[in-house]
Amino acid sequence: MLKKSTVILMVVLMVLGLFAGCQAPAAPEATEPVTTEEAMVTEPEAPAAEPITIDFMNFSANEGGLLTLGLMKDLFEKDNPNIKINIETFGWDTYGTQLQTRIGGGDAPDCFELGLDAFPSYVDQSAILPLDEMTAATTTDLSMLTEKSVQAFSLNGVKYGMPYSYSTVVLIYNKDLFDQAGVSYPTADWTWADADAAALKIKALGEDYYGLIQPISTYEFFKVVKQYNGGLLNDDNTAFTVNRAENVEALQRLVDNVQVTNICPSTEQRGSLDEWGMFKLGKTGMIVTGIWAFPSFTTDCAFNWDIAVEPGAVTKATHYFANGLAISADSENAEAAYKWIEFLATSEQVAQLRIQLGWELPCATYQTAMDQYAKLTPPANRQAVFDSLDYVVPVPQIAQFSQMGDILGAELEAAANGTKTPQQALDDAQAALEAAITLG
Repeated sequence: MLKKSTVILMVVLMVLGLFAGCQAPAAPEATEPVTTEEAMVTEPEAPAAEPITIDFMNFSANEGGLLTLGLMKDLFEKDNPNIKINIETFGWDTYGTQLQTRIGGGDAPDCFELGLDAFPSYVDQSAILPLDEMTAATTTDLSMLTEKSVQAFSLNGVKYGMPYSYSTVVLIYNKDLFDQAGVSYPTADWTWADADAAALKIKALGEDYYGLIQPISTYEFFKVVKQYNGGLLNDDNTAFTVNRAENVEALQRLVDNVQVTNICPSTEQRGSLDEWGMFKLGKTGMIVTGIWAFPSFTTDCAFNWDIAVEPGAVTKATHYFANGLAISADSENAEAAYKWIEFLATSEQVAQLRIQLGWELPCATYQTAMDQYAKLTPPANRQAVFDSLDYVVPVPQIAQFSQMGDILGAELEAAANGTKTPQQALDDAQAALEAAITLG
C-alpha cells in the first residue's frame, strides 16, 4: 500500500505534465522579408481603364442608313473594345449649321463627315487636323483607296480627310414612258439635243406629262457649263468667269426647257413635290440625279426604269461628288478618332455593307464589293455608273464655295422664273461674286 505522501507526489507530477502539454507552440523561425514584386502578385488586379468615347457626326446615314452604320460601329467596337463610338446623325439640310455651331461653341465632335464642296472651308478655318503623320504611321494598307478620292481631300499636298464614299450623277429614265412614246432608250453617246427631242415626244403624251427634270441650281450648273466648254472660274481658281458666253448658252437651254418647250416642269407645276417625288409619279420621262437615288426609286417607282451616262453638249461632263471623314482640331482623342475613320474608309466589311444598302460607292476598291454592286438591280445598266467616271467634274475647290453657291443660286432662280434673262442673271452674278468674294 502506497504511502499518502507518495500518492500526493504522483498527483502533482501528473498535473505538471498536463500543463507542460498545453504550452504554446514555439515561435516560427524568422523568414526573409516579402519583396514588392511578390506582394504585387498576390494583390488583386486594378480595374480596367474606362473606354474612350468618340463623338462621330454624319449626314450620310440619315437616308435610311442608320441601321447599317450601327452594324459598322458594332464591328469596330468588337475589334477595339477600348473605344466606344457615339453616333450623331443629322439631315443634309441642317448638318452644316449644326456642325458649325458645335465648332464655334467649342463643342466640336471628335470626327465628322464632310462633303467635298465644304471641305476647303474647314481647312481654311483650321478646324480639322492634317492626317499625313497618322497615315504614315498606320499599318493598314491604304492603297485600295482610289487616287482620285485621296486627292479630293488633300490641299496643297496635305491630306486632311479620309475618303469615305463617292457618287456620280446619271440620266435615269422611265422605260415604260419611252415605250409608250415610241422612243428609243438613251445611249452613252446621246447629246442634249437627243434627250430634248425624246423629251418632247414624251411631253406630247398628255397635258400633265413632262419629258425631263433637270435642276437649275449651282450644283447642276457648275457641271453643265463644262459640257459647253465653259466654267465658273478660271483654271487656277483666282477669278470668276460666270458670265462668259459658253455659260450663257448653257443657261439659255435650261431656261428654254422650262419656259418655252416646257419639257421640264416649273417649280409651280411641281407644287409640293420635290424633283424625286415628281419622277416617282410615273409621268416624267427622265431625271438628272445622283446614284444615291437608287434605293428610293427601287422602293417607290411602280414602273420600269434604267440609267445611262448623262448626255453632253460640245463635250461630256458628269458630277463627281465625294464625302470624307475629318478629325476635329480640338479633339482630345485624335488617335482613337483616326482608328475609327480609317476603319470606315478601308474595311472590306464596311464596303460590302455600304453596297448592300445601296449607298454611294465606297472609295475602297475591293473587287468583291464591286462585283456585288454590279449584280444589283434595278438599274440593269450599272456599268453607266463607272463609265461616268471618265467624264467627272469635281466641285470647285474654294473655301467660299457655300457663299458662291448662295449668290449664284439666287441669280439662277431669277433666270428660271423669267424675271431675268440668262445673260442678265449671269452678269449680275458675276458682279455680285466679285464684290463679295476675294479669290487667290
